Amino acid sequence: MDLLRNRVRWRQLPATGSRSGTGPGTRSGTKCGTRNGTESGTRRPPPLTSPGLQALTSPKGRALTALTAGALPALAFPAPSLWWFAYVALVPWMLLIRQAPTGRQAGYDGWFGGLGFMLAVHHWLLPSLHVFTVLIAALLGLLWAPWGRLVRHLLGGSPSPRRAAVALVVLPSGWLMIELVRSWQGLGGPWGMLGSSQWQVNPALRLASLGGVWLLSLFVVALNTCVTLLIAARDSRTPAVAGLVVTVAVTSGAWVWAPRPDPSGLVRVAVVQPGIVDGAGSADRRFAREEELTRTLDGQDVDLVVWGESSVGFDLTRRPDLADRIAALSRLVGADILVNVDARSADPATSTNTPGIYKSSVLVGPHGPTGDRYDKMRLVPFGEYIPARSLLGWATSVGKAAGEDRRRGSRQEVMDVGHDLRIGPLICFESAFPDMSRHLTEDGAQLLLAQSATSSFQHSWAPPQHASLAALRAAETGRPMVHATLTGVSAVYGPEGERVGTWLGTGASAARVYDVPLATGVTPYVRFGDWPVRGALVVLALLCAAEGARTVRRRPVPRPLVPPARTVRESPARPGR
Repeated sequence: MDLLRNRVRWRQLPATGSRSGTGPGTRSGTKCGTRNGTESGTRRPPPLTSPGLQALTSPKGRALTALTAGALPALAFPAPSLWWFAYVALVPWMLLIRQAPTGRQAGYDGWFGGLGFMLAVHHWLLPSLHVFTVLIAALLGLLWAPWGRLVRHLLGGSPSPRRAAVALVVLPSGWLMIELVRSWQGLGGPWGMLGSSQWQVNPALRLASLGGVWLLSLFVVALNTCVTLLIAARDSRTPAVAGLVVTVAVTSGAWVWAPRPDPSGLVRVAVVQPGIVDGAGSADRRFAREEELTRTLDGQDVDLVVWGESSVGFDLTRRPDLADRIAALSRLVGADILVNVDARSADPATSTNTPGIYKSSVLVGPHGPTGDRYDKMRLVPFGEYIPARSLLGWATSVGKAAGEDRRRGSRQEVMDVGHDLRIGPLICFESAFPDMSRHLTEDGAQLLLAQSATSSFQHSWAPPQHASLAALRAAETGRPMVHATLTGVSAVYGPEGERVGTWLGTGASAARVYDVPLATGVTPYVRFGDWPVRGALVVLALLCAAEGARTVRRRPVPRPLVPPARTVRESPARPGR
């Protein structure tokens, strides 16, 4: 018995010594800790001692950090327009996610970072939508939760070179799926796509002609992944450097070999920007100001005059006197005038849809409206209609949400304005949708036009950011684009996305003529469409298949149930008998 007690006491000593760090069990406890920890690959992180690191262990501190890190990419967009910052803007967010202790926490980090990003790029909506802005941003931020888990899965711990190489392809593809989902018009549209921050970088615009803004987003996220690997994963620097080299090589190759539009002459387009006109009778006073500015174009040999969104606040069939005044201006300047009517349709037969309020691009010539009309198809959620109004209609009581839903158009239109010129109009934030300008180009548009109004957001980042989108649409399609607004920023871009002339800022009230270069030819993006999106879907499908196969291989195979052997004399009811 004494020998047995001594043996039990000896076996308990390593556990006791490993807790206290002294005594005979210390060596044995250290050995067990090494075998169970380091050799199995589950090394515990060092204790967080600094106040900054300790803040990351609290839910509030970590959520605030993710919120801030997710908001950083907004600095790459106008007005700050720090385009170069986009290449590293995701790095703090990705470094935070890869250190998440669990996959669930990584999902939370992705969610709060997505919330910060959506709030930052849409902060100018706060005065209009108030709490709804935060609610919408929180819902859309959920799209980044799976991406956060993906970041931790591929970059967490000490990623091998193989896992790092996979991350360089998978993480940009995952980000592209987020942009694809939120590009649905019902979720607010593709405002703030990461690739659109590169609107003034010539090599990036060449890439846009190959794969649209989608390809730019892929490359920007890939660059951020490379930088994250260089900082946090020493063993995976080779694929990170290789990724940087490939990115530079592809961009350089696109700059040299991508087909360029063929110049085909010039057209003179005049943009009429009346400026802010508020208060009682603003519709009549705005029309009078636009009329006054248009008269200054007499003798300037223009081919087309463009007024901004909602430039005419009355239906022209109900106000023939206004239609006659616009026709007189057309005769004076010797060119058609594209106006934008924001009014209730007086005669349902004049519209392609049911009666109601429409925003319509209407072409007026020397003899009055020509019959060419485009009704806006993609409306701004809450600004021009309220999704599920029976449920969310109370938004009108807390912000400037639409009191009545506007009607949608049913198809896009290409208009012939004379002078051998065919134009493709877009209205307001439709210029953010790359597919709409691509379809107009396929239908024969030689010049793209966007009529816009950002008077509610004059002192925010919205006007310059909206104007910058036209550069991307021009580069994608190889067609010049005019962005004409009521209150600025109005801008014109050539067929390669280059700026033509100077912007009309938010404080300007003027009419300006631009010599716009035309071009022919078909860009790869117009020809092949959103092929980067399809490629990203394939990448993610292959990842899911590989992970599923790996799970099946790791699953233990159950042993077959073998019935006990019986002798000849045994009875099934009474074994052994």
